[in-house]
Amino acid sequence: MTQKIFNKTEYKQRRQTLRNNMTEPEKRLWGILRNNQLGVKFRRQHGVGHYIADFYCPQLKLIIEVDGESHFSEDAQAYDKIRDKFMLELGLTTIRITNTEIMQNIDGVCEYLQQHVQQFHAKTLLV
Repeated sequence: MTQKIFNKTEYKQRRQTLRNNMTEPEKRLWGILRNNQLGVKFRRQHGVGHYIADFYCPQLKLIIEVDGESHFSEDAQAYDKIRDKFMLELGLTTIRITNTEIMQNIDGVCEYLQQHVQQFHAKTLLV
């Protein structure tokens, strides 16, 4: 029997709570990612192992994390490094974007993500 990796049942309530209480930067970014606006489907607050990714694109195996002030402490950066390594071991790539970048330069963030999505899309077509 294989172990379930995505959206484990025991974290369902936590995922729903996070979806219902998104931060302002997460709401802004979701406005860009939702409804296939970048040409691929993204899911929000998607469970991966015992972690919950802010945004996940299964087609590209791409995770987007929105990092607020709490991510800048030494402990948080160490935790994020462990988390990113876990994702990488599953073949998932993590992109981190700060709250400040989203709030002050949403157009630049959108452009950056479009370029990444195109690059990832091109790689998946080659495989």
